[in-house]
Amino acid sequence: MRQDRTVSSEPVEPQDISTASEAVEAVPDQAARDRYSVLVDLIQKYRVAYYNEDAPLASDAEFDLLYSELEKLEALHPELVTNDSPTQVVGGDVSVAFAAVDHVARMYSLEDVFSLEELEAWLVRAAASVEKRGGQPPQWLTELKIDGLAVNLLYRDGVLVRAATRGDGTTGEDITHNVATIKDIPQKLSGTNFPSEVEIRGEVFIASKDFAELNEKMVAAGKAPFANPRNSAAGSLRQKDPAETAKRPLSMFVHGIGAREGLSTASQSETYALLKEWGMPISPYFKVVSTLAEVMDFIAYYGEHRHDLIHEIDGIVVKVDDLATQRELGHTSRVPRWSVAYKYPPEEVHTKLLDIQVQVGRTGRVTPFGIMEPVKVAGSTVERATLHNQDVVKAKGVMIGDVVVLRKAGDVIPEIVGPVMALRELQDPPVREFVMPTHCPSCGTELAPAKDGDIDIRCPNTKSCPIQLTERVAHLSGRGGFDIEALGYEAAVALTSGPGPDPAENGGSIAPAGPGPLTSEAQVFSIAELDLSGVVVWREIRSKGEGTGRFQQVPYFYTKATSKKPSVPTKTTEKLYEELEKAKKAPLWRVLVALSIRHVGPTASRALATRYGTMAAIQEALLAPDAREQLANVDGVGGIIAEALIEWFAVDWHQEIVAAWAAAGVLMADAVDESVPRTLEGLTIVVTGTLPTLSRDEAKEAIITRGGKAAGSVSKNTSYVVAGEAAGTKLDKAEALGIPVLDEEAFIALLATGPTPAE
Repeated sequence: MRQDRTVSSEPVEPQDISTASEAVEAVPDQAARDRYSVLVDLIQKYRVAYYNEDAPLASDAEFDLLYSELEKLEALHPELVTNDSPTQVVGGDVSVAFAAVDHVARMYSLEDVFSLEELEAWLVRAAASVEKRGGQPPQWLTELKIDGLAVNLLYRDGVLVRAATRGDGTTGEDITHNVATIKDIPQKLSGTNFPSEVEIRGEVFIASKDFAELNEKMVAAGKAPFANPRNSAAGSLRQKDPAETAKRPLSMFVHGIGAREGLSTASQSETYALLKEWGMPISPYFKVVSTLAEVMDFIAYYGEHRHDLIHEIDGIVVKVDDLATQRELGHTSRVPRWSVAYKYPPEEVHTKLLDIQVQVGRTGRVTPFGIMEPVKVAGSTVERATLHNQDVVKAKGVMIGDVVVLRKAGDVIPEIVGPVMALRELQDPPVREFVMPTHCPSCGTELAPAKDGDIDIRCPNTKSCPIQLTERVAHLSGRGGFDIEALGYEAAVALTSGPGPDPAENGGSIAPAGPGPLTSEAQVFSIAELDLSGVVVWREIRSKGEGTGRFQQVPYFYTKATSKKPSVPTKTTEKLYEELEKAKKAPLWRVLVALSIRHVGPTASRALATRYGTMAAIQEALLAPDAREQLANVDGVGGIIAEALIEWFAVDWHQEIVAAWAAAGVLMADAVDESVPRTLEGLTIVVTGTLPTLSRDEAKEAIITRGGKAAGSVSKNTSYVVAGEAAGTKLDKAEALGIPVLDEEAFIALLATGPTPAE
């Protein structure tokens, strides 16, 4: 959770945020005072919106940048600092909607750092302070920084008598009746060895899985989804009616004790063990370490696995484990000197939604997507994000011109979560509603659902729609298909469409116009026979490494002719010809994926290839009177995929693609190596993580060719889990279910001989 929040009377302009830290040291005294006033107002306003209204006006990243600027400004001009500065107080004010209650012991904020260098400097300073006082080098308790709402629980004689928000650190809001609905929180402590009065602190949150399900229900009911789990949890705890709170999937992990008179534990970790004995919910994600390197390893591990966890996190908290040392180090007016929070790069930011456009996919599905002011999130600059379909746009309540919440978790596709409603009325020009087009933007065909009741609308001109062909060609060459490296998306555009309009006159967008030299994917393996010498593409003219917004047409597959040299195929084009020849030997499952059959991905394709072995056998099965039942009974296929296969192969021009590829020399059958023993017959094996020498596809191929099933998820029916580096939750589940876990060496032995009799 954000430990410090703040605000202003005006929304933050992008330049105010991006240039903040650079401007601080150069400002003269009056400019410093003016900027200081603006920052204090902004931070206080944002703090109220975040803590009291559960409707943040700025993202964590924006707030942190403003707060950091204020700290730097105060360090340069300490005469500006007042007692009510956001840097001198904790949290937010207490809402008048709830009764105010005082904490027995004060609740503090945490000092935030935003780089590993800052964290290292903090840890070195803290360790030096401990040793200067005659102490031993500290042990560090490292734990996850839950993105939730801080709550203080007061127990008297083991009975919960009050629950309160942190508020300003001294006084919070009484939310006892709402907290009583959270199943994780015991109304009475277990055992008898607890003080007569004790404050237990922790974070209330909504688990990631529960949050996704909650938002699905909201969208299905035609309501706007919640922006994020933290705001949803906070809003749930501030419901006037506890019965409404009870409907929300709230959880809690406790992480400390406030008032602790009579408590004899010597360390933070020992306190956690005691809290667990009392029946309190303790996070499974903490570790006591001795060195800086171990702290950094902990941070790196959870940075990679943050999306495998029960709940959302935004960083790591590091605490001195020894309680006596904590007391010696003490607190500033706002933060403890014995604890710090390292913040991961933000995964959720605010940006302006400039427009909503649509894109047409390889199966004709028309998907709205947002075009935004470029913003950095999760380590990359994002300016486009999916909006899924017209119903989702409506359910999210976003309008063109809104300031929106943008989320990008690791490698996940960026998602527009929803609008910042408090800023909507301030937008100039005013926001406007998105209207879904009625005709395909590529070929002009009228759009419609594929079937009655479908939410998605599609372009039915699948054969001739230029953009659909472009997308199918790009797909068939991808890693799941033929894996043709030299046939990327730009090459697919060049092959399937003419140069189209000047992107400078089209908002910078390079739109396939069609047709190009390739008019059907049936021709893919005959590309070398096509005349590609005149194919050109638009390229942005760059100056000193920067884009100019101006474009020019350049040859794509051939070199530019000069007075001395004629135009010839480029090295990349020659490589494309070579890779196409290699692709002809691809296994059957890759051929099936490359055909762009709706719902048929790598898993179903592997299952079909294993069951039938040849394209001819699959086509023969499709002609059987019980074709749907026969295909649906293939493990890993099912009724929906069976129906999609039957529909696809019933189309004449689809059959022509298969025939053309076969005529060009594409293998339509998997060679059966009789020498490979069926050592895994009847076994279900899950591969997770990164193995030292085998790729994920190679491992799955090895399982299937030996008669086993390569599953994607762990269940009680799983025979083995093969775990490599960064195995994640599948490994955790396997261990919880008692399923044998193999490393690569043991897996290779299993492939050779199968399970031993003891197994």
